[in-house]
Amino acid sequence: MKIHEYQAKELFAAAGATIPRHIVVRTAEEAAKAFDDLGGSGAMVKAQIHAGGRGAGQLKGYADKLGGVKFVPNRDKAKAVAAAMLAHSLVTVQTGPEGQPVKTLILQADAEPAKEFYIAMVLDRATGIPILMASAAGGMDIEKVAHETPELIFKVPVSPENGLQPFQARSVAYQLGFTGDQVAKAEKIMMALSKVFLEKDASLAEINPLAITKKGDVVVLDAKIDFDDNALFRHKELESLRDLAEENPVEIRASKANLNFIQLDGNIGCLVNGAGLAMGTMDIIKYHGGNPANFLDVGGGVTAEAAIEAFRIILSDPKVKGILVNVFGGIAKCDLIAEALVKAGREVGFKVPVVVRLEGTNSEKAREILAAATKELPMIRPASDLTEAAKMVVELAK
Repeated sequence: MKIHEYQAKELFAAAGATIPRHIVVRTAEEAAKAFDDLGGSGAMVKAQIHAGGRGAGQLKGYADKLGGVKFVPNRDKAKAVAAAMLAHSLVTVQTGPEGQPVKTLILQADAEPAKEFYIAMVLDRATGIPILMASAAGGMDIEKVAHETPELIFKVPVSPENGLQPFQARSVAYQLGFTGDQVAKAEKIMMALSKVFLEKDASLAEINPLAITKKGDVVVLDAKIDFDDNALFRHKELESLRDLAEENPVEIRASKANLNFIQLDGNIGCLVNGAGLAMGTMDIIKYHGGNPANFLDVGGGVTAEAAIEAFRIILSDPKVKGILVNVFGGIAKCDLIAEALVKAGREVGFKVPVVVRLEGTNSEKAREILAAATKELPMIRPASDLTEAAKMVVELAK
């Protein structure tokens, strides 16, 4: 689960970090009032969407060059910029060409940064423990830094039981170049970062940029937190932070049916049991010249109800011209899966070819069930192996 920048900063502030004052607004008139409330001497207008690259983005269809982050020197400019952002979608490197509608903004007091840094916590899957990542080359170009000069980003392992230790935070602060009382201020923010990451079961907690202001303060200028969906049951307090308007409605529908679904841009729907098998299925479709329309993992125990909903979700995408069902029968036997697919076909109605590859327990019986059903459901096309299935669905989807 993703949350907005202002929500992430408020969580960090509650854990002890220093953040600039901000006001959440949803109309141009509220933006003008917020500018006055912040002191009337300059502010940042920042679009709140679940995508990075806002500062370098562009409002879709807007004549002038305007992204999702803009300094405004006066009340009228604040109102005009807010009106433009709220009337257009914001296109960034993470949204795709369609962009993301902007419904919420913050006006943030101008902190006047003199130097920017990057700090974040993620899970290092190679070692199985959290790590603190930090760089003195923070800001909008951190992705470029990671790609071209990765040696400028250093990593510190963090105990999942005890969290980041003060001596580790101070060491990082010195390595980043903080001096004097700035070291203690940076340490406090890094400790807050670790606290939120571990206590809230985050998969990513990022501060970019962490800034030294012209007045010598150390503040969180921007923040991002992603939470582990599998741990949300432990954090009911986070439910109110979820913004469903920022999420794909089809993916929301799938999550309610306990289906792991991500919509893509291709024309071949995928229904697979197991995340690894699903990724392998998408790879082989691409290998044979096709483009997957989705990632869909129905889990180990495929039921008729889950299969029916999965097909409904896949077929709700008008771009889908074919479906590849690739299921390994382990926990759920292949014959039961075949019966579920036939039931799904009867209820949903297959209007595009559905290529089916079943392997595992009772696979021969499953093939007999599918073969018998092809008279009633001619769009079902059994395949003997995955390569044949992939080639078949790519050809049929053309």
